[in-house]
Amino acid sequence: MESTFNSISGSRSSISGLQKIVIEGIGKTIVGGGVLPGEFLPTEPELGSTYNVSRTSVREAMRVLAAKGLVEIRQKVGTRVQSVEHWNIFDSDILRWHHEEGRGDAVMLDLIELRQILEPAAAKLAASRANMNQHRSLNSAIQAMQNQLDNHEGFARADVDFHIAVYEASQNSFLHQFGTVVADFLQRVFLIQQEVVRDRESLEIDVQLHNEVYEAINRGDGDLAADKMLTVVLEGKNSLIEALKFDVNSKYPGRRGE
Repeated sequence: MESTFNSISGSRSSISGLQKIVIEGIGKTIVGGGVLPGEFLPTEPELGSTYNVSRTSVREAMRVLAAKGLVEIRQKVGTRVQSVEHWNIFDSDILRWHHEEGRGDAVMLDLIELRQILEPAAAKLAASRANMNQHRSLNSAIQAMQNQLDNHEGFARADVDFHIAVYEASQNSFLHQFGTVVADFLQRVFLIQQEVVRDRESLEIDVQLHNEVYEAINRGDGDLAADKMLTVVLEGKNSLIEALKFDVNSKYPGRRGE
């Protein structure tokens, strides 16, 4: 069973480094479907041998994976993989592992559908709650997008900064934390969207759409801010689906095509 698990080379210079080797290897294996829900992982000595680490490092790594909801540790029974509904799907590692293991398409679509619900609401709240510093952050993100039109990675980072700034400006602690948690995954999503929207003219249109959100927030028009933000999210969703060549109906087989 050892060959099932991802092997990751790493430094033996610290306990945390050793734990990370095990966490990454087993986490990717579980998310990638190498070990199915309900199945038991190898014993601590077996995993220690696989990753060339001590049982203590394995034990601590299992605690981290259990905190992420990936496994359940049962004394004198073993460590069993949990079903997906127990996973902390907002965990940054789990989001990254989905992407790295080639299972990120459906997760990205789920995330963008959640954003359709949350981001217009966040923009509406921001229109009535944003303070001066938050207005500056929004404006700075818009300017950064404009300045990074020829740098796709920089443009994506500035795009993320804008959306995080909207969540923060909502002054709702849950929305703010959601934005912070998914920030890295959002950048991956935005970079994929740019596979469709790569030319300068299209990116300039994207900047304008974001600026319309900011202008509505700046004027204190919550309804308009929500409407403009929904447009931004839906435009991104269309680009994502096109870039992934994703068949939405394959995810929802009972739904009729539009």
